[in-house]
Amino acid sequence: MASSGLAYPDRFYAAAAYAGFGAGGATSSSAISRFQNDVALLLYGLYQQATVGPCNVPKPRAWNPVEQSKWTSWHGLGSMPSAEAMRLFVKILEEEDPGWYSRVPEFNPEPVVDIEMHKPKEDPKVILASTNGTSVPEPKTISENGSSVETQDKVVILEGLSAVSVHEEWTPLSVNGQRPKPRYEHGATVVQDKMYIFGGNHNGRYLSDLQISWGNKFFSVAGHTKDPSENITVKEFDPHTCTWSIVKTYGKPPVSRGGQSVTLVGTTLVLFGGEDAKRCLLNDLHILDLETMTWDDVDACTPPPRSDHAAACHADRYLLIFGGGSHATCFNDLHVLDLQTMEWSRPKQQGLAPSPRAGHAGATVGENWYIVGGGNNKSGVSETLVLNMSTLTWSVVSSVEGRVPLASEGMTLVHSNYNGDDYLISFGGYNGRYSNEVFALKLTLKSDLQSKTKEHASDGTSSVLEPEVELSHDGKIREIAMDSADSDLKKDDANELLVALKAEKEELEAALNREQVQTIQLKEEIAEAEARNAELTKELQTVRGQLAAEQSRCFKLEVDVAELRQKLQSMDALEREVELLRRQKAASEQAALEAKQRQSSSGMWGWLVGTPPDKSES
Repeated sequence: MASSGLAYPDRFYAAAAYAGFGAGGATSSSAISRFQNDVALLLYGLYQQATVGPCNVPKPRAWNPVEQSKWTSWHGLGSMPSAEAMRLFVKILEEEDPGWYSRVPEFNPEPVVDIEMHKPKEDPKVILASTNGTSVPEPKTISENGSSVETQDKVVILEGLSAVSVHEEWTPLSVNGQRPKPRYEHGATVVQDKMYIFGGNHNGRYLSDLQISWGNKFFSVAGHTKDPSENITVKEFDPHTCTWSIVKTYGKPPVSRGGQSVTLVGTTLVLFGGEDAKRCLLNDLHILDLETMTWDDVDACTPPPRSDHAAACHADRYLLIFGGGSHATCFNDLHVLDLQTMEWSRPKQQGLAPSPRAGHAGATVGENWYIVGGGNNKSGVSETLVLNMSTLTWSVVSSVEGRVPLASEGMTLVHSNYNGDDYLISFGGYNGRYSNEVFALKLTLKSDLQSKTKEHASDGTSSVLEPEVELSHDGKIREIAMDSADSDLKKDDANELLVALKAEKEELEAALNREQVQTIQLKEEIAEAEARNAELTKELQTVRGQLAAEQSRCFKLEVDVAELRQKLQSMDALEREVELLRRQKAASEQAALEAKQRQSSSGMWGWLVGTPPDKSES
């Protein structure tokens, strides 16, 4: 934090003394009792880790639960470095008791020195007011699925910025109406010439976190929570009705966190990094589609875990991440994510190398990315930087002196255009005290920042620029070698460059013509293929008709065959009956013949014995 001029480890020992930790880890019950049990145990463990090192003492006996809890808190930190334990100790203390530093007599900071700036003689009519510009609205609540969201938001009406007459110098703005509470780590956005301030940290109380504008509404994404199992909740604010509503999302939402970056890229929000409820640093990447409200977890090789960094989008394709910090270290690295290939890179940068920082604010104006404030564990960062995102060239825009709100952490920075001029508007921050002041910086209209880069190269610090990065016509980042030994670009060099650009343009036009010819040929081939396909389709339909007719004839023949089989079976039965009748007839004839023969035999014997045959039988 930039809350004091003390550097580590003095700052840690001042915090430890204030929290009630004495030599050997002894604690003052009156001092430590101001914290909840879990916070007090965590502070104890961090103090021991910072002053003694990793826990190597045996576990206390079971009958002493207090000592057991203290041992568990210390032992759970493992091999955490002493410097990281010191930084985390101070960070937790500042979250629980943000004003601790001002209440330590021997370490009381010097009064905040106002910066000498060009203050307007008359009111610039910049008004901190409600969404209707007249009075502060009552809190409005929307309940959804049993949850409530309360809002009482202020808005800055960006009028009278013409009073800021000096370019690239920060100017404090006079405001009317009820100011929002002093805060830091809040959010700000501009919707229809009004700057909305939302959430933040005031006296250790997290009001909320970050919001992103899309259309005429803006979203609150993520926020601090003490429940490590909670996921991110997306809320939507409608400035017309001054009401909040909870947005239903799909997919797997990220775990809740603070200190992350949320960047609007087209119709998506890209979330990176932060710190979860367990104070674990994150480097995961998640994308929320604003049209379908669906979360997508992106598996990519990401930069080291960090929080309180800054992020920006360039050319609706590249996500830039700058700075941030861990529990013990601040960064000044720049990482670029190609959102089409989902590949990270660390490109070479030009100009003045920025110092490490965390908690800084950023805003983009065209292809320029402005960075303000932040801290480096020793003091606040005083300079305002700008990065040309096409050439990746850093330059210093302005610098302030003393512990002023512009050299603090957790401020917000927005861009506004008034009467054709571009302005940066800052609000809030924390540098030993909470701020609710508003500053404006009027930007100079420049197509690029080459002049500042050349001035830096001509002061003897560098004679030849490192390879710079620019966007090529195929949309990929490529390196080009640029010799800038001369402070001015000669006319001949400019002509040569113009000729080269014209030649490249002609090559591109020729390539485009070839592509167009190939496209026409492909269209003709597609048309011929479609015509052949139509003919084949007709033939197929004809064959299908013939096949259907044949199938119908086959069905009829099958019916006839079935009928003939039935008739054939009937004829077989008749033949069997005829055969039976024939056999019966033959048997009858045989029986009659035998009877006749018997009758003839009996008549002959009758004559022989004198018995005449019976006439009735003849």
